[in-house]
Amino acid sequence: MKALILAAGFGTRLKPYTDHTPKALFPFRGRPLLDRIIDDLKRAGCREILVNTHHLGNRIKRHITEQRYDIPVRIRHEPRILGTGGAIKNAGDFIGDQPFMVINSDIVTDIDLASVYRFHTRHSHPATLVLLDHPAFNTVRVTGDHFIAGFDGVVPQTGKLPGRKLAFTGIQVLNPSCLDFIPSGTFSSSITAYAKMIASGLKIKAYMADSCHWKDIGMPERYKSAVIEAMAAAAFKKAFPGMSTEKITRSRLKGDGSDRKWYRLSAEDRSLILVDHGIREKLSTCEIDAFVGIGRHLFSKGVPVPEIILHDTFSGVVFLEDLGTVHFQDFIHSAPNPGFMVSGYERVIDEMIRMSAAGAEGFDPAWAYQTPRYDKDFILDYECRYFVDSFLNGYLGIGAHFEDFADEFTTLADRAVSCSLDGFMHRDFQSRNIMVKNRRFYFIDFQGGRTGPLQYDLASLLLDPYVALPPDIRTHLLDYCVKKLQSTQRFDKDKFLTGFQCCALTRNLQILGAFGYLSRVKGKTGFEKYIPAALKSLKQQVSVFDTGEFQLLKKIVDKL
Repeated sequence: MKALILAAGFGTRLKPYTDHTPKALFPFRGRPLLDRIIDDLKRAGCREILVNTHHLGNRIKRHITEQRYDIPVRIRHEPRILGTGGAIKNAGDFIGDQPFMVINSDIVTDIDLASVYRFHTRHSHPATLVLLDHPAFNTVRVTGDHFIAGFDGVVPQTGKLPGRKLAFTGIQVLNPSCLDFIPSGTFSSSITAYAKMIASGLKIKAYMADSCHWKDIGMPERYKSAVIEAMAAAAFKKAFPGMSTEKITRSRLKGDGSDRKWYRLSAEDRSLILVDHGIREKLSTCEIDAFVGIGRHLFSKGVPVPEIILHDTFSGVVFLEDLGTVHFQDFIHSAPNPGFMVSGYERVIDEMIRMSAAGAEGFDPAWAYQTPRYDKDFILDYECRYFVDSFLNGYLGIGAHFEDFADEFTTLADRAVSCSLDGFMHRDFQSRNIMVKNRRFYFIDFQGGRTGPLQYDLASLLLDPYVALPPDIRTHLLDYCVKKLQSTQRFDKDKFLTGFQCCALTRNLQILGAFGYLSRVKGKTGFEKYIPAALKSLKQQVSVFDTGEFQLLKKIVDKL
């Protein structure tokens, strides 16, 4: 048996993801779709394969030449796309004089291809199409004795078509004589050729595959659905060996500032968290790469983060340990007394200090998203400019100019970096990113991590507008952190406190920039109720600096 894999196309339905990766190379459970189909054909007894290409054909060619398949896999590039019929006609010199299989490259299935081929060789008709019941794709009319009666919307056909409607799977076995019904050198559809064959009196046999699994992944939502369905069962089996995964339910969870989607998956009495980052839009480092790389690193160092059970950085899905529903914000707001609250913060600070040291050991800067470390340029762009553009201008409509504050912001950034007590920095270390489970604290949303000042995470925790700690408790916790650090290492306390003041100010600028952006641009107006607390904190932070410092910033902040 020889086979033709249809991998040409414009990639239109899967844009923008096909701008960098042809759909035949989209991964599914860790392997490109093309390789999975080649393996299926090889197991079915195929001895030679031809793959037609068009969009990003060089990528497919390079991939095939880098593999070591057990059978020959050839390329037939189409400079001008020929369609499904034209591709089959164009492969005439390859096909030979025996029945051959044609299969789409954008499907996931467990259909037994060897059984399909045997079925075809045991009847006398020129073509066999593999069909099943799939309401979204049911356009093929099939008679009670399993012959194709016609195709919805395709001529030639006369009168009302008999039989029930089923879906064509994109798998077919053809005799070489079928090529006589396809025009040469032009775009054409195989379905049109089949309709012509039926009109001429020939019969096309239907192979019924109703009990088989089949998914078309030719559109983003279908691709994502197929990946999640396949990976969910595997994730549960890996996390909870021996459990049944026959019924997995999924419920949407409320998100926060990110565009990611969160779900809780449940099977029997067990659960996992699914976070969907979206299909990869570029080949360079994306947020999911940081999430997976940093998350696995921190977990390996014993930092209290959720275990990553399974992930696919192309489709954007990650399956995580479920840490429950209680955030540190809830824990603090339900504290029976101030002492209980302070004790909780002290325990979090202990873990934060450990995370800073352990996370820095063996940290690969390539994991970081946007920049490898928290440096001067990062502060100016992602903290200071963010505040001006997204809060002062985008949210308040003031019309401020970043350049007017450039000298003060540069001074602030220089000082923050020079006074840094470096380690691993979470960067969004606030109460909604800390979970409480079985009286233990766990840190989530670490994808913004990089090397940087411990003072920044401490400032993020103490200035957190979701809790709005009283100033006296902030002071106590700052002192607690200093004493805790002094018990294990030597450092300049005054320099550390200066660094904390600068990081507290840059963090406050970032918070307001984020709240302005999320409220106005993303339409997440729930963040607006925390802006007053963040503004109050900002006024407190600028007031701690000497009278002559940051005068322009103080002036505009006083007006807010």
